[in-house]
Amino acid sequence: MAATADVRDARRRPKDRKQQIARASAEAFSELGYHAVSMEDIASRVGVTAASLYRHYSGKYDLFRAAVLGLGEQLVSATEFADDDTDGTPEQRWDRIVAALIDAVIKTRASGGLYRWEARYLQPADQAISNAQIKLVNRRLQRPLSALRPELDSRQRWTVTAAVLSAIGSTCDHRAKLPANEIRRLLAQLARQLRDADLPPIPRRDKPRRRPDPAIGPAGEYEAILATALRLFNAHGYRETGMDDIASAIGLPVSTIYRFFSGKAAVLTAIYRRAADRVSGDMSTILATAPDERSAVGQLIDAYVWRSFADPELAYVYYAEQINVPAEDRAALHNIQRAIVESWARQVVAARPGLTVRQARFAVHAALGLVVDIGRLERYANTDSSRQLVGGLLRVLLLPECP
Repeated sequence: MAATADVRDARRRPKDRKQQIARASAEAFSELGYHAVSMEDIASRVGVTAASLYRHYSGKYDLFRAAVLGLGEQLVSATEFADDDTDGTPEQRWDRIVAALIDAVIKTRASGGLYRWEARYLQPADQAISNAQIKLVNRRLQRPLSALRPELDSRQRWTVTAAVLSAIGSTCDHRAKLPANEIRRLLAQLARQLRDADLPPIPRRDKPRRRPDPAIGPAGEYEAILATALRLFNAHGYRETGMDDIASAIGLPVSTIYRFFSGKAAVLTAIYRRAADRVSGDMSTILATAPDERSAVGQLIDAYVWRSFADPELAYVYYAEQINVPAEDRAALHNIQRAIVESWARQVVAARPGLTVRQARFAVHAALGLVVDIGRLERYANTDSSRQLVGGLLRVLLLPECP
């Protein structure tokens, strides 16, 4: 009887079941984060039992690994033609590669954030594979770039292609709406603006100096707790950090932290509110005093870049840990984030009348994500040259007519 049931199940099982599982797991991990997803969650999305997943994968990490590397492989496969593509001009070859990348990102928009923010949970050998995938795509994009802009040195080429991939990939970080063809046109234009940007000489990226560990200073225990938690969330991830880890790093008993926060989730919410309040406060001051819209956008860029480089852990955690903010706080914080993006977008439209607000939202999201991606590439060296580089790239995206 059991053998007969197995035969019946095999007959009913779709031929693309493994692909369905891969797609559902990628979307689940992207939406909820690696630690919050269970085999049961993925099984329910596919419409099977958790036990049936083990026919294809050994466990949750195996599913996660396949999901992250599968997304990277889609970018590799989408651009594989570039290895033998010698037809047309370098400009045409560039356009074909960019179009393929945009199509791949649009196709995986619901899960693409997975390799951008959750890939940090890959084991070292798998992380190396993921890094190699992205390097390969970068190198394919650099071939036509080298022909189009032979004056760029290696560091400048890597900066350009990393910025282009960041702008395209930023589409996975938000849910702003545009028709697919309009997304294609806009992202291709943003990629072209970055490709043609005037770049300053990029100095050697020194290993960043180790910042001193947070300690209880004049600001008191509350500030020390926030600073330490932020550092640990950045280094190890929210899920891998416990209240005892935070307390130990400061040299306080755990009970002291509970005098200020009801739990770890409350600490993360406080960090998010602080980040949002700082950006919102800068924006309020700038919009009240800037002489015109173009100046306002430029000042918004400078303030945002300055804050990101002054406090890089906050910039990264703000993007990477959004899914771990408690549900009861997530809606309010999301509304604050939307209001910030909307204000930026309207200033950009006022400075560039040919752009619609919907298009400007995509450009603003690309700009804000680029600060994190290129900031990490620059190892967040808090120098004038690094800040000017990133600020200049943001101006290329939002105010392309400006030098």
